[in-house]
Amino acid sequence: MADDYLVRIGKLIRDARQHRGWTQSQLAEALGTSQSAVNRIERGNQNISLEMIARIGEALDSEIVSLGYAGPMHLRVVGGRRLSGAIDVKTSKNACVALLCASLLNKGRTVLRRVARIEEVYRLLEVLNSIGVRSRWINDGVDLELVPPARLDMEAMDADAARRTRSIIMFLGPLLHRMETFRLPYAGGCDLGTRTIEPHMIALRRFGLDITATEGIYHAKVAVGVSPDRPIVLTERGDTVTENALLAAARHDGVTVIRNASSNYMVQDLCFFLEALGVKVEGVGTTTLTVHGVPNIDVDVDYSPSEDPVEAMSLLAAAVVTESELTIRRVPIEFMEIELAVLEEMGLDHDRSAEYSADNGRTRLVDLTVRPSKLEAPIDKIHPMPFPGLNIDNVPFFAAIAAVAQGQTLIHDWVYDNRAIYLTDLNRLGGRLQLLDPHRVLVEGPTRWRAAEMMCPPALRPAVVVLLAMMAAEGTSVLRNVYVINRGYEELAERLNSVGAQIEIFRDI
Repeated sequence: MADDYLVRIGKLIRDARQHRGWTQSQLAEALGTSQSAVNRIERGNQNISLEMIARIGEALDSEIVSLGYAGPMHLRVVGGRRLSGAIDVKTSKNACVALLCASLLNKGRTVLRRVARIEEVYRLLEVLNSIGVRSRWINDGVDLELVPPARLDMEAMDADAARRTRSIIMFLGPLLHRMETFRLPYAGGCDLGTRTIEPHMIALRRFGLDITATEGIYHAKVAVGVSPDRPIVLTERGDTVTENALLAAARHDGVTVIRNASSNYMVQDLCFFLEALGVKVEGVGTTTLTVHGVPNIDVDVDYSPSEDPVEAMSLLAAAVVTESELTIRRVPIEFMEIELAVLEEMGLDHDRSAEYSADNGRTRLVDLTVRPSKLEAPIDKIHPMPFPGLNIDNVPFFAAIAAVAQGQTLIHDWVYDNRAIYLTDLNRLGGRLQLLDPHRVLVEGPTRWRAAEMMCPPALRPAVVVLLAMMAAEGTSVLRNVYVINRGYEELAERLNSVGAQIEIFRDI
C-alpha cells in the first residue's frame, strides 16, 4: 500500500513537471537536489515528506497535495451526454480582479456585486487582507464588501498568495499614490511563457514610478511630483497594461491621455467603476482614454461588474462539441460579435434575444440559444486581435469547435509563447491537431472523441477546452488537478451538471 501511494505521488509530480515544460534537471535545480533524486521520486522509489511535496507543488505552481484536506481536486467525466435547458453567464473574472485592485484607490467602502468566487479572487483577497483591507461576503455570500485601513501594512503582505496571481501587477498603479517606497513579489498565474512587465514600467514611469527587481521581489520607488507632460502611448495594447495606466491616472492631479489603450471588456468595466468613484473618463470603448484624476477619493461606492464573455464562449463551445441545444443567458454580445460572425460562417445554428442592459447599466446583453449544427472549417485562419477583434482568450475554444467541424482549421495564437502547445492535449482524446510551431496549430475534423485520463494543462483556457472534449467523448474520462480551472470559473462542474453533464468532483491521496 505504501509503495502504491509513492507511485501515485510520483506520477502526479511527473505529469505536473511535464505540463510545466520542465526537465527533471530543472526541477532538481529549483528544489536544490539532484536529478537522480527527482527521477527516484517520480518512479515512486523514494520516500517523500509532505514538506517536500509542498515544495515541489510550489516550484511547479501545481497543487500536488494541499495540506489541510484530502488532496488536489480532480474531475471524473462521463461523456457523450447532450446538454439542454438554460445557464447564466457569471460576472467577469478579469473585471473582478481589476476592481479588487482598484478598490485600493478608495478610502471609503467599496461593494462589488455578484463577484466571481474563484481562486484568482481568493488569492487577491488574501493579499488585500494581509495588508489591512477588511473584506467580507455579504447578502448570503453573493456580494463583496471592502473597507481599507488608514495605512496599508505592506510588510505584512502574503507573498505566497501574491505569487500565485499575475493580477498583483495591478497593485502598482494604485500604490504609487499611497507610498513612496514599497515591494511586490514577482507575479505568477497561468504558465503561458515569458511575459515582460516592461510595457507597465514604460507607462508608470511617467508618474514617477521606478522599479528594480532582485530575488523575486519588485522594489518600487516613487518620485513625488512627477506627472505626465504629454500623452502616454502604450507600447502594447494590453488589458492589464491599460488598467495599470488607468489606475495610476485616476488619482493623478490633472488630466492624463492614454493612447493605444485596450478597449476590451474588463477595461470598460474598470472605466465605469472609476466613474462611480468620481473620476471622469472620456473615450471609453476607444483606443484613446482621457482621465480627469481625483487626488483624494473617499466615497462609498456600489458597483456591479458585467458578465464574462470568455465564460459565455466556454458555454457556447460546450454546446457545440456535445451537439446540444442550450440557451446561454446574459451574454455580453458586444464582446462576442466577431466570434459569432465566424461561427455563423462555419454553419452555427443559433438565435439571440433582443438586447438588454447589464446591472452596470452600460454593457449590452443577450440570451443566446445554440442548436446542433453541421460545421465546416473556416476559410480563413482563426487568430486573435485587440477588441473589437476576436478575443485572445476565446481562441483556444475554437480548437475544440474546429475539431468537430469538417475540414482543416489553422489556429494562430500569436500572443502567448506556448499556449498553443497545450491545445495538442486534445490528441489524447482523439483529436487530430498538428503543432506547426509554438504559435500555430492545424486542426483536422471531424473528431471521434475518446475517453482518457490526463493531467490538467497549466493554462486556464486550454484546461477548459480539454474538459469540454471529455464531455463529448463516450465513456469515462478523468481530468486531474483542476486548480487552474478553479482560478477562473466558479463551480463550473456543478453548473454544467445542471444542464445535463455528468461530472464528479473527487480527491485522492
